[in-house]
Amino acid sequence: MDSRMCLRNTVWALLCACSVVPAWAQAPADWRRIGNSALDLSLPSPATGPIERVWYSEDGSRLFARASADRTFVTTDFETWTSVGADQSMPVAPEVVASQTRPEAGARVRGQRLDRTRLYAIGRFVYRSDNAGASWASLTNFKGNSILGDGMLDLAISPRDTEELVVATAAGLWRSLDGGQSWSGLNDAFPNIPVRRIISTPHGSRGVRVAVGAGGSLIAFEWQPGEKQAWRPVQDSGFDSELGLQRALSQTLGSRITATAAAGDYIYAGSADGRLWSSSDRGRTWIVNPDQFPAAIEAIHAEAREPRLALAALGERFANAPANARAPHVLRTINGGAFWDDLTANLPDTAAHGITADRPTGAVYAATDRGVFVSYQDLVGAGPPTAWSPLGDSAPAGRAEDVQLDPFGHQLYIALDGFGVYAAAAPHRLRAPRIASAADFTDRPVAPGALVTVFGANIRSATAGQVTSPVLASSATRSEIQIPFEAKGSSLSLAVDASSGPMTFGLPLQTAAPAIFVDVEGAPMVLDADTGVLLDPMRPAHSNARLQILATGLGQVRPQWPSGVPAPADNPPSVIAPVRAFLDRAPVEVTRAVLAPYVGFYLIEIQIPKLVNYGPAELYLEVDGQPSNRVRVYIEP
Repeated sequence: MDSRMCLRNTVWALLCACSVVPAWAQAPADWRRIGNSALDLSLPSPATGPIERVWYSEDGSRLFARASADRTFVTTDFETWTSVGADQSMPVAPEVVASQTRPEAGARVRGQRLDRTRLYAIGRFVYRSDNAGASWASLTNFKGNSILGDGMLDLAISPRDTEELVVATAAGLWRSLDGGQSWSGLNDAFPNIPVRRIISTPHGSRGVRVAVGAGGSLIAFEWQPGEKQAWRPVQDSGFDSELGLQRALSQTLGSRITATAAAGDYIYAGSADGRLWSSSDRGRTWIVNPDQFPAAIEAIHAEAREPRLALAALGERFANAPANARAPHVLRTINGGAFWDDLTANLPDTAAHGITADRPTGAVYAATDRGVFVSYQDLVGAGPPTAWSPLGDSAPAGRAEDVQLDPFGHQLYIALDGFGVYAAAAPHRLRAPRIASAADFTDRPVAPGALVTVFGANIRSATAGQVTSPVLASSATRSEIQIPFEAKGSSLSLAVDASSGPMTFGLPLQTAAPAIFVDVEGAPMVLDADTGVLLDPMRPAHSNARLQILATGLGQVRPQWPSGVPAPADNPPSVIAPVRAFLDRAPVEVTRAVLAPYVGFYLIEIQIPKLVNYGPAELYLEVDGQPSNRVRVYIEP
């Protein structure tokens, strides 16, 4: 296929239909789910969180599963799940059948009416008997380990077929249609991922990282950029250090530490019994707050640029707490932990699990059992707490375990128990609009011809100096503007007419400020040049292949091209500045660098060497000496 044929249609199809969608192609204020509910635990199929109970309807047409006391789901096709009442059609007790023996001490035996000789049992493994329990065969034991993971919790047999059974474990649901000879997971679409923390938002070649509850501990997982199947376990040194600090401080401070945060020389620590400590000398000495709160400290947020400012989230009131005990859910300190004041105000009286803030706007976000709430506080003053508001009907509902902002405060990420991670433009940007690269939503200098996103403003028109800047799209929450090719100098004054009134932004200007387009998960717009297929882990690049990279911020082109006009697919203008590309820090050949057939987009074509390391690789550009963001691509022979 000619790589230049129908390139305009290829780009537009990618923007509209693929998971790689920059800001201007997304619906305003939409929450986008990051990943799915499946975990890669090296089991026969993707896993998820623990399932307490599983049972069939009386006629066998429906399967019910209870993930927790208030989260019960049903399926009729074993692919899609619908939420139902917690006690919907739930049997009083599973059918327990008397048997001659048990396969192991404490094993629970199940049977059904169609065949009284066929029995199943769960203990450490799943077992089957075809002679009413006289003898048993293990169905899941492989070299002393269970192929379905540890923690057998329940088992159900179809009332219509004794060969069909489903097992509930600490890692999800597993189904067999041949009496336990083979197993398939039912977890891909089951909303049961036990996310407890957002470790980090996407940056560089990394995707979203979360902490998942597993067997009483927390394990780090990443939704890798371009991933399609499951969250993958990952080693995260920062997260490991945080857990190590909590363990060490539990010994030092004599209480089980459940939350820590560090900024500058300050370290904050909170405990399971409701106490708060702080250190201003990196942990050499500590002070303890005199108050002991009637709830566990579940999270602490410390401001990097103002280390004496920190926020704490508190969980459910202790059952043995006095009825008149003050039970705040959000606390603030502005003096390094010497005193904590209560910002709870009208926040619902329910557990808060996560907390984050945007210092310049005073926005504070709290993750609670009733969802995410936002307030705008005087974070460094002594003013009274202000009211809290839910994020709104557009936000996904559920128990929120955590909430985080990206490092620039443009995107808000929330973690919902069972349902995973969602992201959207941060609501506080409506109070304080900011400009970022439309390619990766980071703050960076602009360049002639670059595409930028204005978060928090509905832009009607814009000018850079005396030159019109094309407005390509606008909504209530963000707008897309092209920096005119005529822009010159080391700084740019961008004046905009917004629905909320006129605004002016001062922007650093460079001859080039390259950025590769990525989506909210960090997956890059990198295509196979011969097929036009977007690359991802399931469709990797191959050695000796040609790749096309979609980017912005490469600067002037030859011949000159008018701003706001798409370039032609045939004979497009070429980038004037020198363009280099690097794969795992090794230079690769750039065969062309031109304007793409959409305003603000550039297309860079590179040649992958015949001999190259296989697996994930880091790709970035360098234009006129300026580096781009780093993205992850996958390469196979």
